[in-house]
Amino acid sequence: MKMRMLVIGVSLALSGCSTVDSMTSTVGGWFGSGPAKVKPAELVEFKPAADLAEAWKVDTGDVGSYLFSPQAEGDNVVAAGGSWVVRIAAPTGSLAWRVDTGVKLSAGAGVGQGLALAGGSEGELLALDMGNGQLRWKAALSSEVTGQPLALADTVIARTGDGRVHGLSLADGSRKWLYTRNLPSLSLRGSGGMVVRDGELYAGFPGGKLVALNPANGAQFWEATVALPRGATELERVADIMGSPVVDERQVCAVAYQGRVACFDRRTGSLLWSRDTSSNSGLAMDEVNLYVTDDKDAVTAYNKKSGRAGWRQDKLAHRLVTAPLALGAWVVVGDGEGYVHVLSADDGSFVARAKVDSGVRTAPVDIGPGFVVETAKGSVVAFRLK
Repeated sequence: MKMRMLVIGVSLALSGCSTVDSMTSTVGGWFGSGPAKVKPAELVEFKPAADLAEAWKVDTGDVGSYLFSPQAEGDNVVAAGGSWVVRIAAPTGSLAWRVDTGVKLSAGAGVGQGLALAGGSEGELLALDMGNGQLRWKAALSSEVTGQPLALADTVIARTGDGRVHGLSLADGSRKWLYTRNLPSLSLRGSGGMVVRDGELYAGFPGGKLVALNPANGAQFWEATVALPRGATELERVADIMGSPVVDERQVCAVAYQGRVACFDRRTGSLLWSRDTSSNSGLAMDEVNLYVTDDKDAVTAYNKKSGRAGWRQDKLAHRLVTAPLALGAWVVVGDGEGYVHVLSADDGSFVARAKVDSGVRTAPVDIGPGFVVETAKGSVVAFRLK
């Protein structure tokens, strides 16, 4: 059993929460020296069928063990790392601004409604002016900020490691609402992303639960079960939803570690289909398929209407493969060795490959045209693909 994410032990009680963060990146290492690291699969040779070229590169700060993902809005890319937040012109890679927040950042970046958003390890949520990078406001949340904050209408939404979703005023960061869940004693860093569509907020949680919330007031519309914790030990019972849910007009889908991938009716939360699998990174969706990176580092395409498995690319075993990006005719993933792989969306065959300066931990991001990745060294690298 392999896992790239750090495990966080969380105990919620009336007095608050405690966090155990002295975990390593392998299961065996959590409670001792553990087994030797498995050697990554050798890269297979192939004839490139697309042109993949680096377009530009910008550095943030040292990201440490945290999982940062850039965000694109219009012609801008916003990224965070270390204590820095940067705004980059997507077409050219030129730096619009670079701000040292003075905060040890743990989450970001988020964009929307004229704001660039980032979260801190001590619960700080920062809202910067998208135009010039100046601090608009700073809010103190209940614990470490995780994932990517969202901004929509008059509300900023952020998550913290104690199982809470915070709704804040876009204008000044004051609290509007708070959604709280109890967490299991162990959960994975990188679990529990969020996505908003058509006035509904979808959020995945440790313990395998997916909920639909009203982003205006935090009220719950429905709750669904992606995976049920199973096993005799707390480790065996980890069943966290990984990455962000994905949504189309009809359904919302999510995947869990030691669980399954499942799609639900957006209106009612009723199950449409599910397949047993385990992922510690996440999934992506296009008009035809749902793409899942499993915990064996294979990428599988499932028909999003029927759940029928199409192709499976399993030649990246033990390479710590990221969640995928569905990009038209291609599916793009990064790996822990710093390679970016482009697969055919039709059959999963290798189409192109490139190398960056260090491992890629989070899914590539569409910047239209092309895509961007953020590396373990805090480099934001854009690629053109044609």
